[in-house]
Amino acid sequence: MLNVLIQMKKDNKSNYTINFTRKALGFLGKHTSLAEPEAVKLFIAELEASDGYKRNLCIAYNKYAKLYGIKWNMPIYRQPAKNISLPTREKIQMLIASAGQLLSMKLTLSMETGLRPIELTRLKVKDLDLEHRTVNPTTAKKGNARTIPMSQSLTQKLQEHIRKEHLTPNDLLFEGTDADHYGKQYRQMRNALAEKLKDASIRQIRFYDLRHYFCTKKLHDIGNPYTVMVLMGHTKLETTQRYMHLLNLNDDEWTVDGATTVEQAKKLLEAGFQYQTTIEGVQLFRKRK
Repeated sequence: MLNVLIQMKKDNKSNYTINFTRKALGFLGKHTSLAEPEAVKLFIAELEASDGYKRNLCIAYNKYAKLYGIKWNMPIYRQPAKNISLPTREKIQMLIASAGQLLSMKLTLSMETGLRPIELTRLKVKDLDLEHRTVNPTTAKKGNARTIPMSQSLTQKLQEHIRKEHLTPNDLLFEGTDADHYGKQYRQMRNALAEKLKDASIRQIRFYDLRHYFCTKKLHDIGNPYTVMVLMGHTKLETTQRYMHLLNLNDDEWTVDGATTVEQAKKLLEAGFQYQTTIEGVQLFRKRK
């Protein structure tokens, strides 16, 4: 098994994928012989588990079989489609406010940019353009390269973090954090908040829902699925269009504000408001709550 993991490391597989493969092969090896592919196949088939989990076990064993030249016909288990959840902005802000300073910064970055967890934890200082308030991630899942804007407040927090930690351009922005660790931090904080507030709905907000929130919000704000596809790093427009049915949720929940000066209008735009109209010299803006 160790040789499989070493080869995966050489192939630049993510720590998350390597860790899952280690657990999967260890589990299979504990209950059956890895040298007997038919025994492995039968054990997986008889497991009381989801097809998605069985599929991942097969993929892990396939790496083992390939390395050692073991012939087997990998069974087909279909990954079930997952429903896209859309947490409210208020619930996300509650989570961010409850997190420690560093985790709060990461969650804000996830919410504002829609980065995949692995993309966020692989960010280097040089991937940020603080002058223009943008981030240029190394895209995961063979997705397209992209440039994503950030708010002024988040940019300032990142600047302070870089200065405080004495980071250089080639340093990781968040040293010592991988996607798996980031997810565990989030779930521990989320569950503690749900228990504190006695609100079971908070526990249902999954880590990846921050990315779902970003995509849906951009679809609403921009109105162009192709542009949002680029921002999300999707390779297929159909992937982005899966979010379209969420646009009409909570359609009546808006915050409205007005501006009479250019400076006020700039602040509203930076806060995510959209210009609607001008009445009696007052520019009216709105954004979803």
